[in-house]
Amino acid sequence: MHPAPSVIFFSTFSGLGFGLLVFLGLGMPGSTGFSAFAFFTIAYLLAVGGLISSTFHLGHPERALKAFTQWRTSWLSREAWCAVAALVIMGIYGAGLVFFGQRWTLLGFLGAAASLGTVFTTSMIYGQLKTVPRWHSAYTPANFISLCLAGGALLSGQVIPAVVLLAIAGSIQVVTWFKGDSALANSGTDMATATGLGNIGSVRAFEPPHTGTNYLLREFVYVIGRKHGQKLRIIAILLMSVLPVIFLLVPFNHWIALLAVISHIAGVLTARWLFFAQAEHVVGLYYGKR
Repeated sequence: MHPAPSVIFFSTFSGLGFGLLVFLGLGMPGSTGFSAFAFFTIAYLLAVGGLISSTFHLGHPERALKAFTQWRTSWLSREAWCAVAALVIMGIYGAGLVFFGQRWTLLGFLGAAASLGTVFTTSMIYGQLKTVPRWHSAYTPANFISLCLAGGALLSGQVIPAVVLLAIAGSIQVVTWFKGDSALANSGTDMATATGLGNIGSVRAFEPPHTGTNYLLREFVYVIGRKHGQKLRIIAILLMSVLPVIFLLVPFNHWIALLAVISHIAGVLTARWLFFAQAEHVVGLYYGKR
């Protein structure tokens, strides 16, 4: 898949924002007043900013509201409803903390569940796609949710949970890459099945279907060299999990904590870029790109 910046920013920052809302809904940290206002501002800037950035990838952004009408069949529609529910519920819950010094526990739990549900529905937009074997796996939602929780723990200042969740998220990311590398080969999809000509003999590409590029090649076929992919994976896992854990294990300092957050975000951005760049959509078989 072509790694469009808007989709990378959306999946990274909205995940962090909703992850922070999960912890705020669970009462971590237990802040009220201006301190709570600061945490909720960060969470909403990340979550809403990520959602807004995703609309730039739509062919017709003005039709975005139509996404709410297909909730029975569309994970995109379910994501939209979960996101609105999470933002509204957590907005009311946050108002209680900021303006009244009250923690409405039930609302917090409901908002945390809706926030986590938003990340899960986002992951299923990709996880449901049989045309991308690397994504069509239980590891995709596990990857999204583990990074959401790790980022939320980090942003909410929960040091011990953050260390544990960062280690878990890093491990799941490595397993996701390892399993994904063989997903296309194990799917049983090849040039013969892609063209539907396997019943008449061995199939190979005689020449490209087009002399130039087209929409399918631009959107669904992106080839990254194995060497570059491995280097970027090492960079991603170091920035995403290893360095933040090291930063959190040294004596606490606000600047060190900020470095941990910046490192984690940079690592997740790198991993998300790879998520799309290494997607291996089966349409690439038709064009002889796999």
